[in-house]
Amino acid sequence: MSGHSKWATTKHRKAAQDKKRAALFSKLSRMITVAAKEGGEPNPENNASLAAAVAKARSYSLPKDKIEAAIAKAFGAGEGADFEEVVYEGYGPAGVALYIEALTDNRNRTAADVRSMFSRAGGNLGASGSVSFQFERKGQIVVDEDPGLDEDGLLLLVAEAGGEDLVEGDSEWLVFSAPGDVMAVKTELEAEGVPVKGAELVMEPVTTVEVPISEAKKVLNLVDALEDHDDIQNVYHTLELTDQLAAALEE
Repeated sequence: MSGHSKWATTKHRKAAQDKKRAALFSKLSRMITVAAKEGGEPNPENNASLAAAVAKARSYSLPKDKIEAAIAKAFGAGEGADFEEVVYEGYGPAGVALYIEALTDNRNRTAADVRSMFSRAGGNLGASGSVSFQFERKGQIVVDEDPGLDEDGLLLLVAEAGGEDLVEGDSEWLVFSAPGDVMAVKTELEAEGVPVKGAELVMEPVTTVEVPISEAKKVLNLVDALEDHDDIQNVYHTLELTDQLAAALEE
């Protein structure tokens, strides 16, 4: 059930976010506020989107007081702009598909910024639906590697919990589930003593494409530029992150 490309894509995204922790905390807080407001319920137990947002925030060590403040902000505590969810789709260098999720208080500004970044990278921002068919929504649960739990044992627990896939990483496991099952699977794994670090909803590429290293670097530069934007929450792509590319990036 192991999938190198899935893990590498996620690992690159997480590593990029970890390097920008201060900005990431702001994005996570915004995500929690929107999830709480749209769900109309401040209790994560009764708001699945909020539960997933909080689980993701905790996996990145967002402090409890910031989580609580973000939820309170959704129901009138404090001042702040109203944000809306926007998705951008397009093709980067070498025709690699990108799917971008944003939370913005100015749709026109964000669209102009994203279009400009695509253009500078030699890509093209497309219409809605132009690349979404190349991705599928999944629940993703991050599990710490446990010396007392081998792959077969964890695989059995994942299957019993309702998970769909298990991917091995350097020091973590990624468990994938149907989007609506992510919190239930997380809870079941925790009940079995599995060291869960966090859970979130992601867009996984249906297939990935391998391109020359020079072009792959251009794609990843575009991904990094997009992730640096304050309004952009998540960037997903279909680039195959090969061992050769990983080595080239470390040089």
